[in-house]
Amino acid sequence: MTTTQERSPLKPWVGVPGEVSELFRPHLDALAEEMIEEILAGIPEYSRPQDEEYARLVRLAVEGALRQFTDLIMDPDSSWEPVVAVYREIGWAEAREGRNLDVLQTSLRLGARVAWRRLASESERYNISRRTLASIAEAIFAFLDEIARAATDGYTKAREQEAGELEHRRRRLLDLLLAEPPAAPQAVADLARLAQWRVPRTVAAVVLYERGKEPFSAPSLPPDVLADINRREPCLIIPDPDGPGRARVLETALRDWVAAVGPTVRTEDAAKSMRWAREALPLARRGVLPVDGLIRCADHMPALVVFKDEELVRAVADLRLAPLRTVRPRHRERLVRTLLSCLQNGFNATEVATRLHVHPQTVRYRLHQLEELFGDQLYDPESRLEMEMVLTVWLSSPQDTEPAASPSSD
Repeated sequence: MTTTQERSPLKPWVGVPGEVSELFRPHLDALAEEMIEEILAGIPEYSRPQDEEYARLVRLAVEGALRQFTDLIMDPDSSWEPVVAVYREIGWAEAREGRNLDVLQTSLRLGARVAWRRLASESERYNISRRTLASIAEAIFAFLDEIARAATDGYTKAREQEAGELEHRRRRLLDLLLAEPPAAPQAVADLARLAQWRVPRTVAAVVLYERGKEPFSAPSLPPDVLADINRREPCLIIPDPDGPGRARVLETALRDWVAAVGPTVRTEDAAKSMRWAREALPLARRGVLPVDGLIRCADHMPALVVFKDEELVRAVADLRLAPLRTVRPRHRERLVRTLLSCLQNGFNATEVATRLHVHPQTVRYRLHQLEELFGDQLYDPESRLEMEMVLTVWLSSPQDTEPAASPSSD
């Protein structure tokens, strides 16, 4: 382990005469009291008369720093570890208190100001030369840098640990929200408080898989999104998914991922949203649903419902679409797509032609062929929904749309 002394190659206290240490020692207790008094007066955050442990830590820090400084003047190779340990603990405490290191830096400057003021007032009494005073000043600044670095080490480790704890709590909260049956509202509220997450009125669940890009990169998500990217099935919970600008932020954050977004539900129903997102993602992998943006389940309800029991729909498709088996495969696909578009657009030949990028007369010709194949069933209102469902599933099956070996025309 690298010590603070090893990180400080210059050791400016070497230039301070050793006898100065002996001059300082009788005054250390009084100087410590003066420094503590000024620090507590100047920094309200440190003034805690009822907190004996905190007061003990402040005193330990001030007295330890003064002793260490005088020891270094006498013996530049004396151990740093006792005072370093104290300031690491102080840095740790600052992080746990939720403060940044500015307050600590201010307290160090206040303490140094008191020490320098006392030294300046006593310099004539002890006949300390200007050159020695300059050396002492340089040593004080270097010493402050070292103990500040020790505090920063403790602060950084505490923040890293806090971040790890917070992330763990948020993963537990995500699991709790997705549990079935739903967890008790109070349990969710208690864990949400520990995870620093405001329980929203609505949420949407998201499941993900990478688009295959390397190297792996976690998405940069808003801080209120609960995420677990490292699990076998990466997933998120999005608070207030229909809020202003939320969709655009998610599109940007998840551009390297294929993401299925479940419907917006009440927070206690997050598991229901997750179930639909899980239904959508396999369909995206198969190419049934588009993957060029967020896959919103609410925009693909017919497909999700149809493929919920795909086996049943295929069995019905074999029965209802049997007349199409007499048509050559390539032309069969054209007829199927035309029929599906006709059902979706009220048999409006112009609208269908626009959707399929063909001439309206081509649509009418294909529609005439379909009438010959299906007869009155084609326009039966009760059969339309069923027909649309089975056509959607049939088009997703590769063997049904395989092109013929030789070209065919309309």
